[in-house]
Amino acid sequence: MHMEAPGFRVAFYTLTALSLAIMVWQFLAPAKRWMKGKPINWRPDFVKGVLTFILGQKKVQGSRPKSGAPMHLMIFYGFLALLLATTLLAVSTYGPLIGIPHFHKGLYYLVYETVFDVFGVVFLSGVLWALVRRIQYARTYGPNPGTEAAKDAHPTNPLTTDWKDYFALVVLLGLGVTGYALEAARISNSPHEWDWASPVGAALARLVPNLPDVAYIGIWWFHFVWVWVFFATLPQMRLKHIVTATLTAAGAPERPMGELAPISMREVEETGQIGVSLATEFSRWHLLSLDACMSCGRCTEVCPAYNVGKILNPKQVVADVHRSLVTGDNVPAAVSEEALWACTTCNACVEACPVLIRHTDLIVDARRNLVAEGKLSGTAATMLRQVGSTGNAWGAPSNAREDWMKGLDVPLCRDNEDFDVLFWVGCAGATDPGAVRTTKATAGLMRQAGVKFACLGQEETCTGDAARRIGDEFTFQAMAESNIETFKRYGVKKVVTPCPHCFNTLKNEYRQFGADLEVEHHTQFLARLVEEGKIKAARPNPGETTYHDPCYLARVNDESDAPRRLLGERTHWNTERPAFVHELERDQDEDVVLAEPEHKGRKTLCCGAGGGRMWMEEEPGQRPSERRVNELLATGAKEVAVSCPFCRIMLDASLKQADESIRLVDLAEKLQEANA
Repeated sequence: MHMEAPGFRVAFYTLTALSLAIMVWQFLAPAKRWMKGKPINWRPDFVKGVLTFILGQKKVQGSRPKSGAPMHLMIFYGFLALLLATTLLAVSTYGPLIGIPHFHKGLYYLVYETVFDVFGVVFLSGVLWALVRRIQYARTYGPNPGTEAAKDAHPTNPLTTDWKDYFALVVLLGLGVTGYALEAARISNSPHEWDWASPVGAALARLVPNLPDVAYIGIWWFHFVWVWVFFATLPQMRLKHIVTATLTAAGAPERPMGELAPISMREVEETGQIGVSLATEFSRWHLLSLDACMSCGRCTEVCPAYNVGKILNPKQVVADVHRSLVTGDNVPAAVSEEALWACTTCNACVEACPVLIRHTDLIVDARRNLVAEGKLSGTAATMLRQVGSTGNAWGAPSNAREDWMKGLDVPLCRDNEDFDVLFWVGCAGATDPGAVRTTKATAGLMRQAGVKFACLGQEETCTGDAARRIGDEFTFQAMAESNIETFKRYGVKKVVTPCPHCFNTLKNEYRQFGADLEVEHHTQFLARLVEEGKIKAARPNPGETTYHDPCYLARVNDESDAPRRLLGERTHWNTERPAFVHELERDQDEDVVLAEPEHKGRKTLCCGAGGGRMWMEEEPGQRPSERRVNELLATGAKEVAVSCPFCRIMLDASLKQADESIRLVDLAEKLQEANA
């Protein structure tokens, strides 16, 4: 009985084809469910998506060590290397049939054997690491930390484990171990002088020299049994993300994290509803992304609502929406209204998700349906009425937007001022006492630097950010269209604002309605003035000041550097290198100015104000701001610097409860003091 016998080939090809057919057949049912969704209305960059997020593993490389990122990279690149090795062998073996010469020989063969032999060790090490990690988690937290009892006992551990997870790891382990066993059997059965190029295989072969043909054939078949089991069971395990996550990356929308998709009146007229009631009303890509979920729990681990004991669990939201897709249940009911309203839309879950699921899209679309059905009440509903009636989320009349200007001789657009920059104040900046101090400081610094700026005053209205994220899409659109008309009337091209929420909306979302604007956050604009020597940076004593990164500036719009430059930090936030390798680089000779909290930059902790939560009641002990304040105070700093009016409002209340001696100050105020 020989390996080249026709019976061997027929059996091998038949079983391989059968296992692949079983795999494909199991993917057909979810594929049919995906196709029930709305066709995507964007043009995905297939090549860029796969290169960046699959081959480049960008999301995984941006994770922290405790998330198991290094372990996952070892498994992925090890598996990819072994897949490439198998593919090259197949091409060399069957290539002559289509004109490709046999190339599996010579120096190439020696390099091939050594490189992929080493990658096999990397792969097996990663799998063993994962298996040990799963066992440790199960012993520490129980088999299913997703239950309410487990959540109460260990609220920060979202990882779930069942028998399928162990089975998947055993299958991967079997593939690697039997692969090495087969290589060793080949060397022992038919040794050659170049076998040293396979160091692991050669070492194992020495344990059983002169292996007989029947043993070699048995090991060969045993290895491929593991291969066929892998193919046939793949769709039933979390490992299915090998396929689904690749498809998700290939079709992902390129819109920024902070940009929500609009709804048109035409859609409403055609469907008779606003927002998502049934899962099939999501796009096909969103439905596909549900099946890419691995239940790894990274989204839940970073969720500010979950981590202060609220019902919202992003991983569970994905599971609930997926279940409603199968059962046909109502999405808001499946997820629960309480969970939907708990979201701050901080996008920490989106940032953390390795398979690109857009949890915020799912939540806001469901919110839109709830708002349209009249299921929003209380202070949040009052805020929406105020935005619609006064153009101010706090309900202040339009002429009150100019109160902060009294005695400051602030130029106004309506006075035909010649200006280069529109200073967008925002609702908070014109209304909240603390935010007004930021507004005055920013205006004073711009005047001191000789910037030609102007304000809209009472012609400025809410950008609609809070309305959109709470689910009232058409109030947002009304605000956007009104503001864009005002911009056109005055020829506005460049906007500077101290509010990250206004910044995000003006920069990323107004273009949906025809706006063509250059938008900067006040920290970015002021940092450039510092670089140009027009004003000087604030330089607090080392360790005296800590800085809180706002979600909508640092995470959603990737700006963590400019605020720190205003405090004299010559920093470089390197987003290209893995976060678990190095997150913040400083000049070697630079004194550390800031007392940095544990969570900073894109990994910052949410203050709890976004997504309309600013205007919703919070239960005692369930305020994200309290958690954030505790972390800021742990730095030992005597001063907390901010760059967002929402963050200022939320942190102020919690700071006063924790330690009234701590000063809360905006970066613009720090600069104004330094330039007095």
